[in-house]
Amino acid sequence: MSLDLTMFKPVTYVNDLPVKAWTVEKYVRQQPYLSIIVPAYNEAGSLKRTFAAMRTFLDAAGYGYEVILASDGDDETPAIAAEIARDWPNLVLSLESGRHGKGQGIRRGAALARGELVGFMDADYKTPIEEIDKLLPWLNEGFDLAIGSRGVAASRIERYQPWYRRLGSRGFGLLMHAIVGLPELTDTQCGFKYFTRRAALDIFARARIDGYMCDVELLYLASQLGYKVKEVGIRWRDDGDSRLQLVSGNVRNVIDLLRIRFGPAAARASNAVLPLAAPSVQPSPDH
Repeated sequence: MSLDLTMFKPVTYVNDLPVKAWTVEKYVRQQPYLSIIVPAYNEAGSLKRTFAAMRTFLDAAGYGYEVILASDGDDETPAIAAEIARDWPNLVLSLESGRHGKGQGIRRGAALARGELVGFMDADYKTPIEEIDKLLPWLNEGFDLAIGSRGVAASRIERYQPWYRRLGSRGFGLLMHAIVGLPELTDTQCGFKYFTRRAALDIFARARIDGYMCDVELLYLASQLGYKVKEVGIRWRDDGDSRLQLVSGNVRNVIDLLRIRFGPAAARASNAVLPLAAPSVQPSPDH
C-alpha cells in the first residue's frame, strides 16, 4: 500500500511550530472540545481496529473532537492512516519515518492540538476509548490532569501481563519512586492521560524525554508545577506485544529517570517564571 497525500491539505495550526501534518479539510473548523493524540510506532496491525472503535464512540459523544495520529516507523501505518482519514475529517496526520519515541510523538501531537481538553491514548487499544468517560469529569472538578491507572481499587485488568513483566513493573515502580518521587501515584505508565489545555501547553512546553519515561516526566513536571492530578481506575487488557528491549531499553529508562530528576527537566520544572508556551518539537523532515 503506497502513501498518497494528494487529496490532503497541509494543516495550519494555532501553535505555530514546525510540525508537518495533513487533513482532508482546511484546518479551520470550530475549536474542538477534545483533542486525543495517538502516538504510534509500526501499528499497522492494530490501527484500523483502534480508529474504528474511537470513531464510533466519539461520533456519538455529543462534543467536538479531533484525533491526531503522531506516527513513526517503517511499516504501512502512514498509508493505512491516510486511507482512513479520507473519510474521517476529524483525523489529523503527523507522519514521520524512523523511530523517534513515544514522547516525541506526543509532543508533536500536542503542538497541533486545539481542544479545550488534550490527552493521549496508545494505538494498541489496551484501554478502550469508553474509559474516557471516567476521566474527563475530573477535569471539570478542579483537577488539571486525570490519568488512567491499573493500580487502584477501581482498576479492572481483563488480561494480565506475563508474570515476569509484572515482576519487572514492580521493580521499575520501586526504582522510579526512589529516584523521581511521586509516591502518591501507583501507576505512571498507563498510556491514557488527559489534561486541561492550560496544563497541557505548560507541561509539554517543558518536556524533553522521547522514550517510554515520557509519562514519568509529564507527571513529575505536573507535580513540580503544582498541578492537581487525579488517578482513576480503568479497564486494561494486555495484548502481549511489548516493544521494550529488556536490557538496552531498561538501561535507557534508568538514564532517563536520572535526567528527569537531576537534569534540565528538574530545572525547568522549578523555574516558575518560564512563560506559557507551545510544546517543544524538532522540525519534521520532508515527506
